Amino acid sequence: MAQDIEARTIADRVFESIQTAIVKGDIPPGSKISEPELARTYGISRGPLREAIRRLEGRKLLVRIPHVGARVVSLSAEELLEIYHVRESLEGLACRQAADKMTQEEIEGLQTLLTLHEQQIEEEEGRAYYQKEGDLDFHYRIIQGSKNQTLIQILGGELYHLVRMYRYQFSASGNRPKRAFSEHQQIINAIADRDGELAELLMRRHIAASRNHLEQRVAEGVSQPIENRIA
Repeated sequence: MAQDIEARTIADRVFESIQTAIVKGDIPPGSKISEPELARTYGISRGPLREAIRRLEGRKLLVRIPHVGARVVSLSAEELLEIYHVRESLEGLACRQAADKMTQEEIEGLQTLLTLHEQQIEEEEGRAYYQKEGDLDFHYRIIQGSKNQTLIQILGGELYHLVRMYRYQFSASGNRPKRAFSEHQQIINAIADRDGELAELLMRRHIAASRNHLEQRVAEGVSQPIENRIA
């Protein structure tokens, strides 16, 4: 029993480490996953590693290709743009509903979270804006705050971790981290004012800005694989 618990703990730790590496792009999209190499890197046996890999497949961050093995998911530019168009509409709606449904305590918690994010951006000297998953993620908090179970299922389901991955990698360039933070603050202000119309507009503009950045990056490197253009 103790060995089973220890194995699960090790698998949890490795799962979180590999997931963070994928989201941050340290393991780039399209990369082949080598179990022997990862086992050496993390100093673990193949059992806990395979459990971690299965969980990453469940989150759609890894895909298993017949006769090839597991690879980090890699979307085409067209697939990414489709996701951003869906996000713009649905997260805008979630933001409008959050302005009406979030409690004052939840709004204050969102502001506290953003203060933590500001400290992190300063520590990174404005180069990155990495948000951990779940309640430490600004977008996740707003989606949950909409209290709309259909939106929560669509935006917080299997697409969520894939979106996190590309959202981070696109934001980690130029002055996008500081701009994204400023946009987040404006969104919170609108939610706090219970102005659903403005909150939706600001969220849609926020995601549209990320989509425009993506389109610009694609236009600058049409001949390169998408994973190289966004790394």
